[in-house]
Amino acid sequence: MIRRTGIPARSLRARITVLATALVAAVSALLLWLAWTLVGDAVGGVPQLPPGTVVEVDGVHVKAEDLAEHLRDEARERVVVAGGIAFCFVVAAAGILAWTFTSRVLQPLRDITGTAQRLSGESMGERIGEVSTRDELAELARTIDAMLDRLQSAFDTQRQFVANASHELRTPLAVIRTELDVTLSDEHADEAELRRMAGVVRDATERAERLVTSLLLLARTDGAGIALTERVNVAEVAGRAWHVVEPDARRRELNVDLRLAPALTIGDAALLERVAGNLLENAVRHNVDAGWIEVTTMAGDRWTTLTVRSSGQLLDPETVAGLFEPFRRAGVARTARHGAGLGLSIVRAAAEAHEGVVSAEPVVGGGLSVTVRLPAAT
Repeated sequence: MIRRTGIPARSLRARITVLATALVAAVSALLLWLAWTLVGDAVGGVPQLPPGTVVEVDGVHVKAEDLAEHLRDEARERVVVAGGIAFCFVVAAAGILAWTFTSRVLQPLRDITGTAQRLSGESMGERIGEVSTRDELAELARTIDAMLDRLQSAFDTQRQFVANASHELRTPLAVIRTELDVTLSDEHADEAELRRMAGVVRDATERAERLVTSLLLLARTDGAGIALTERVNVAEVAGRAWHVVEPDARRRELNVDLRLAPALTIGDAALLERVAGNLLENAVRHNVDAGWIEVTTMAGDRWTTLTVRSSGQLLDPETVAGLFEPFRRAGVARTARHGAGLGLSIVRAAAEAHEGVVSAEPVVGGGLSVTVRLPAAT
């Protein structure tokens, strides 16, 4: 690894070795100084002879005070020599041991780094796995593996979303192009044929417009917070959303039971109206002729609840959770003519943006019940 200055960067192993060696050298030097001081004080603390006393050492007569000074200097010199040799051996041993054991300690970190360097958008399946240690590095490896699991799930979801969105957009464009090509190739096309082609193109254009609008709304709500917060009565929001779909419900002769009790929350009124609108549109669109719809709002101490129940076709309980995924429809092909398959995805994203939750369950006999719980306004 080379820094931008051109100076080779010291590895973590080298830095730890230098630090450990420096600490051992400092402690050893301190101990050597303490030994030198204590030896001098110990020799100096020997009982002294009266001043001027002459003693004989190996046939040589010396003063007692000179002998004491010489003994002190000699003891200190021996401590310095022996301690210096021991100091060098201790520091060298500390450096060698630090370099050796640091390599073993940092091996899991090298494994983590190698795995991270090999990862890319096309090879997100590789994981670090269990490491040989049970310390902070093992916890780091588990944390990174968990993060990679979340990233892989997000990447897979994104790829699937892009593929589905591309397919959904390509379908109306293909219809438009086919109708134009067929009509333009017919030299005898009359006004009725042109009007028929224009109607098909208009329907395909409206479908593409609805899809783009839903994609933009989903992008605005998915994983993002709400920009506008105010006290919102969910009952009023549901009432306004119902007026939009009421003509379609009346045309299909649906029996409607509205139980809209006042229920307050804090959030974006327009976004919450889109939540209620999506639920009611699905309840009408995926219902059976002469079926029924129940819309209930309820206020609690903690949650404000909006529930939309409707009749419809039989649903497998195991597939209900998948209805909240983009481009999933209840028993309808992805190329269905009506709807983009984003309604419940937008409902879930909007509920999560309001720190709420959404759940669904099949209705006995056929149909779906969706409940949105939002934090109650205090």
